Amino acid sequence: MKITELRLRKLFSAKTKADSTGSQYSTAVASKAEKERVGIIGQHLTAPLEGFPAKAPQVQARTRPPITTHVLDVSRGSPAAGIEVRLEMWKSSQPRPSFGETDIGGWVLEGCSTTDRDGRSGQLMSIVDALSPGVYRISFNTGKYNPGGFFPYVSIVFEIKDTQKFEHFHVPLLLSPFSFSTYRGS
Repeated sequence: MKITELRLRKLFSAKTKADSTGSQYSTAVASKAEKERVGIIGQHLTAPLEGFPAKAPQVQARTRPPITTHVLDVSRGSPAAGIEVRLEMWKSSQPRPSFGETDIGGWVLEGCSTTDRDGRSGQLMSIVDALSPGVYRISFNTGKYNPGGFFPYVSIVFEIKDTQKFEHFHVPLLLSPFSFSTYRGS
């Protein structure tokens, strides 16, 4: 989108310059340049559609687990190595965990690992093409990493819908002794 916006801005600025000078030469050059730019933009916008007009998007085989994470220590400005990480999935008679209710053993361990020197966890689950939809929880043993910190551990709970089962979910943790943040990465 940004490239298209820049190309259109350049296209219209060339046209405005040609109109203001009134010169036939600059108008002809601008007109030729306009046609070339519009053609390029048109090719750019329609390129993904060519060759695949009636085909559904192909799902490629995964080369990594569908859920990954890493931890960055923002107070030090470096990856956080040596943090224990657990990935769990909610499997209970209740369709999903409820906020404020006591956990009665609905979480099932999918895998665990420890972050390496780059702050990346090892494989937390098997490499599968279709991820089971549901509610997942990634927990980090931050108290062991930062004993003087405020958080003994951090748990991030997120939901994967049926329509997202072929997507990749990277859930990083940005950590400091008295705060943390997360987001869905790629």
